[in-house]
Amino acid sequence: MTWRETSGGMRIYVAEPQEPATRAVIVLQEAFGVNDHIQDIARRFAARGFLALAPDLFHRTGVRELAYDQHAEAMPLIGAIGPEQIVTDVRAALDESAEHGIARDRVAVVGFCFGGRAAFTAATAVPGLGATVVFYGPGIAAGPHAVLDRAGSITAPMLLHVGADDPTIPADQVEAIEAALTAAGIQFEQHVYVAAGHAFACDARPHMYRPDPAATAWQRTWDFLDKHLPA
Repeated sequence: MTWRETSGGMRIYVAEPQEPATRAVIVLQEAFGVNDHIQDIARRFAARGFLALAPDLFHRTGVRELAYDQHAEAMPLIGAIGPEQIVTDVRAALDESAEHGIARDRVAVVGFCFGGRAAFTAATAVPGLGATVVFYGPGIAAGPHAVLDRAGSITAPMLLHVGADDPTIPADQVEAIEAALTAAGIQFEQHVYVAAGHAFACDARPHMYRPDPAATAWQRTWDFLDKHLPA
């Protein structure tokens, strides 16, 4: 497990499996940076045989990470990161995976919270990805960086996880995402988890973590990735 820096000055946390990887995952951070939780998620993927790359999407700001109680400080940081910056950074992470000999169609993008919006954004602009997984990504269907109108450009199969009690992704937005992906003919699954709110799979935030929905979401994620990026 190590940090590497791209030619553009972006740090990427890299977790490599014990055996040479034939598939990779780009892990996109929450609103708090590539913190211990995101690094732990990268290591989970590496333990299952993926090359895991977690790019520092805050690299333009001078801020590396924030504490979970610094929500107010995080909001302007993620608000300043629009689609163009996200796509640039995901492409840089893809270059890193290519240096490991992994083709783009063997790479999944998986994002959490702000990173969920970032993963959806990347899927609309980077053709040929192997898969996309969105964990409770607000701002996809509404907001200053909404990209739902670009759904027709998605080529990778997509899996979305949403908490039924998540105020940042209300039911009308869940329905709008469902309708747009269906109309665009995208291969996708969207699961809404009862008795779960925002960040329900984040075990680093005990007051938000919901073990049963989280376990189900992770199992669906492993199954989805094994289907579309078989080992």
